[in-house]
Amino acid sequence: MKLVFATNNTFKFQEILAITGGKINLINLSDLGFTGDIPEDYHSLEENATQKAFFIYNKYGFNCFSDDTGLEIEALNNEPGVFSARYAGAPGNFEENIFKVMKKLKGIMNRKARFRTVIALVERGNLTLFDGEISGMITKERRGNNGFGYDPIFQPDGYDITFAEMEPAEKNRISHRKAAMQKLVKYLNENGNYNINA
Repeated sequence: MKLVFATNNTFKFQEILAITGGKINLINLSDLGFTGDIPEDYHSLEENATQKAFFIYNKYGFNCFSDDTGLEIEALNNEPGVFSARYAGAPGNFEENIFKVMKKLKGIMNRKARFRTVIALVERGNLTLFDGEISGMITKERRGNNGFGYDPIFQPDGYDITFAEMEPAEKNRISHRKAAMQKLVKYLNENGNYNINA
């Protein structure tokens, strides 16, 4: 049985492939011939992830999961949160998003933040949610060239380097997405049939 990951973000798809280590028979949206936008009309990670998963499930009939991830910064009342990808306006312009974060945090001592991921799995019309998070801090300057999104300014607790300074394998080992995916994979191992090699 195949499982669709409903995302247009190739970085996310590659990250999920690395996290699952080939254990799940995953297909992406391009395999379905889908190139449009998936709606994200809600104001919580749970609602957006659910909307995206059901959109693809209802369109193609494949069991499907989608994630929504947000960076929540304590001093900014948990902004950008659900609007992380479009914080500065245009979707996916993380240079502008990072600039906006750094500008808003200028002179603020409290740099505490966390990444949070919610995964919505739709199987035969039934919904199951999984979540994961990692705490850390926002650095005062960009550091590193790996990863994507806010990785150059997020330093996880217990580390003196940002996500963008880590090798991808190291980030994938500790990330918010990994924590949520572990719960999903455990669930699929116990309840699904997606050619998982334990």
